Amino acid sequence: MAKIIVSGSVAYDRIMDYPGLFSDHILADKAHAINLSFQVERLAVEFGGTAGNVAYTLALLGESPEIIATVGNDFSQYKSHLMLAGIDPKTIHTVAEEPTASAFILTDSSDNQIAAFHMGAGSHAYDVMVDTSGRGAAIVSAGCISDMTALPSHYRKSGLKYLYDPGQAIPVLSADVIKDGVTGAYVLFASDYEMALINEKTGLSDNALLQLAENIVVTYGKDGSRLLTRENDWKILPVPVARVEDPTGAGDAFRAGFIKGMMMGLPLTTCAQLGSTTASFVVEVYGTQAHTCTLMQVADRYKTVFGESISLS
Repeated sequence: MAKIIVSGSVAYDRIMDYPGLFSDHILADKAHAINLSFQVERLAVEFGGTAGNVAYTLALLGESPEIIATVGNDFSQYKSHLMLAGIDPKTIHTVAEEPTASAFILTDSSDNQIAAFHMGAGSHAYDVMVDTSGRGAAIVSAGCISDMTALPSHYRKSGLKYLYDPGQAIPVLSADVIKDGVTGAYVLFASDYEMALINEKTGLSDNALLQLAENIVVTYGKDGSRLLTRENDWKILPVPVARVEDPTGAGDAFRAGFIKGMMMGLPLTTCAQLGSTTASFVVEVYGTQAHTCTLMQVADRYKTVFGESISLS
């Protein structure tokens, strides 16, 4: 089985739930001077980060992820978690003088989120060349800016198919860096809000971006997703869930499901539908790496929603 290189952040998530709506407390005429405090009902510390989340779900789906990230002196518990999940942490580097990255995520009752991210050790560039020989694909997710800048070019030169997911890093990436990351990518991933930021920052429309990347996937949360190619534009249905506990990490699970389908050589629409299916398991539990699912459970849920059988083994 070919390994999948997953770069991005490895972080501890501090997840907080606010029972109301942020919009009820933001006054339009005072948006220039916001000073808000929310009392939360629940606080949990979970394993997270873009690379950790994607790799965790890939492992559940029977793939072999290889995490490219830098962590800190408090990584031991996370390391044990990854090993129990079947992920070899040997490619993860450690900086002993700093803590592992942390995300502070506040979610309201409509799944709107406000997040702050402290990079910690994750701000340090990966200090060796990433080995691409024998690897099946790579995804460049939000994380160390130096890594996000260097890896797309490295993958293009190596001839390795890669997916580009700038996500939360878009505000600090320059337009030129974003354009370079998109150029040659097999898929550009973004939420609808992130896509608007990419359009604005680069000055490029969706069609113009499709001249740089082969395909674009835009996620809309509970409203599903869109798959854009140079020939077509498909709407992908969301997968209903038994209950909504926490949407955090669903996008990363979507990407893992998409990559699973891609590694199996499935049609792009099937890959996107598989992504929607795997994301649904994350929404049903609290935390980004607390979900469990077997290949049979994923296949059964896929068939129930999309009306066709899929073999994932």
